[in-house]
Amino acid sequence: MVTKSGRGWHGMGWDWTDHQEIRGRLEQGADPEEWSGGRPLHRAAVFGSPEVVGELARRVADVDALENGVTALWEAVVSRKSENARALVAAGADPWRPSLGGWSPGRLSLAGPTPGLFAVPDGVRLSDAERAAGEEAARLVAALGTFHYEGTGLACVAGIDAAEAVRRLEATPADEEFGDEVMEDPYAYDMEETQWLIGVTTVPGGCVVTQPWGYAPQMPGVLRRLSAGTVCYGLYANPKSGNQGSIARDGVLEAGDLHPGGGPYEGDTAEQVLSSYLYQLNAVAYACAQVGLRPDDARAVVGPADRWVELPPRDYWDR
Repeated sequence: MVTKSGRGWHGMGWDWTDHQEIRGRLEQGADPEEWSGGRPLHRAAVFGSPEVVGELARRVADVDALENGVTALWEAVVSRKSENARALVAAGADPWRPSLGGWSPGRLSLAGPTPGLFAVPDGVRLSDAERAAGEEAARLVAALGTFHYEGTGLACVAGIDAAEAVRRLEATPADEEFGDEVMEDPYAYDMEETQWLIGVTTVPGGCVVTQPWGYAPQMPGVLRRLSAGTVCYGLYANPKSGNQGSIARDGVLEAGDLHPGGGPYEGDTAEQVLSSYLYQLNAVAYACAQVGLRPDDARAVVGPADRWVELPPRDYWDR
């Protein structure tokens, strides 16, 4: 039964891949223009199948209608749903319509893993800097690989090595064997035993400060000390609320409550849109890239660190 509140989509969750079910709902009166305050086509572009996308696209008034400032095709491209993107273009969606940060879905796709997704009109191309950013993103994401980082705190610092980071933090050497043991099973220890323990590793472009079991590296007082004369990106992969990012520059906390690995968002600059697309769902790679770090693997994040040190106990939450 189609109700005003449900619009015929009652019970629909994350899975929009069942073409038979979606078509049945539509034939019974489900509204192709509205679902739970949003648009079914946008939902299907990310969580559906090409068949469902095509079915919905044939029934909407405007295949390029906006939700949160973007089209369904934009959502498909950003979410790496290439077949859904092709289905939308076949239904009349415009790959070259400008969107967030001045990017079109088609031009944005040129920087990612599917540069041949659409036929490219004459005169549409990436700049040298945009192409280089795409190439480095592909390398960095592959180099880091896939690993569990929920609960990890990081500080990615440009232009200084591990020794200089330790000096700035006034940290003292910790027992290396103890650090490696904690890494094997950090939650076997009381927080009081490990709250000041951090790993510091030099990587191309700077260094990484890590605590795979806690938030210490991204505390404001840590970031401010590390960022003197340079820039630092802090990340805490909060198990409760998701990835939290912050930027410190030359001793000043410049931005907080950021969402590395998410977006792009309305109001983002062209550079922010590109970074968000290239590092979608890759918060660690995003944090490294924001300050120009180029690690060759994930060791600086997951260990073993170049050195284990202990922070001097103090209030690091003073912004």
